[in-house]
Amino acid sequence: MEWIDSGYILGVRRHGESSVILEAMTRDHGRHLGMVRGGRSRTLQPVLQPGNEVQLTWRARIEGHLGHFAVEGLTLHAARFLSSRQALFAMTHVAALVRLLPERDPHPGLHEALGHLVEVLGEPDLAPALIARFELEVLSDLGFGLDLATCAVTGRQDDLIYVSPKSGRAVCREAGAPWHDRLLRLPAFLRGEDGMPAAGDIADALRLTQYFLERDVFAPRGLAMPEGRRVLLESLVTGQEKG
Repeated sequence: MEWIDSGYILGVRRHGESSVILEAMTRDHGRHLGMVRGGRSRTLQPVLQPGNEVQLTWRARIEGHLGHFAVEGLTLHAARFLSSRQALFAMTHVAALVRLLPERDPHPGLHEALGHLVEVLGEPDLAPALIARFELEVLSDLGFGLDLATCAVTGRQDDLIYVSPKSGRAVCREAGAPWHDRLLRLPAFLRGEDGMPAAGDIADALRLTQYFLERDVFAPRGLAMPEGRRVLLESLVTGQEKG
């Protein structure tokens, strides 16, 4: 069997003396693993870094086998990450989210969103909002999408500023006022409204997605939210890197 696809590298692990097992998020074949012979060579190591966009040729005798990858670099984003702790934390976190998806299950929309995200990792004015949106897409693709289109109480489509932590549905200002201290904040940019989100909106967005990721995704699997995400949140909302 053989296919050719583009993808973004999520990570590698050593296999034998000179090879590696490569994990990538591909456009048409989802999260996929394969062996790369000679993957620890000086030629391939710079290519096989998390965040890089590559062309992959996968070959195996039968579909269920691990198979082998031939790799060609397309856009080597990872070189930009080396000088930014924020970008490294972000890429590690994003890769951990993608690993929650079933292997070999195509998610073309998430693949596209990942492509947009890796292009701006390390840019504090752009990355935070895309990370929050990416987390929303992960929740949706895992079957836990939030309903941010209409108010859960009134059916209104305007002035939606809260999200119910119980139902994951939006709540308008008027209906949510009596219970505002029990509701999660819904930043306008998560609903597609124009304008550059402020640091407080970024923090609210990441707290919103974290709540549902912890409740619906990590906790049922017996997993804790990665510590790296906390550090990432701190650095993103302050616009400073922690040294």
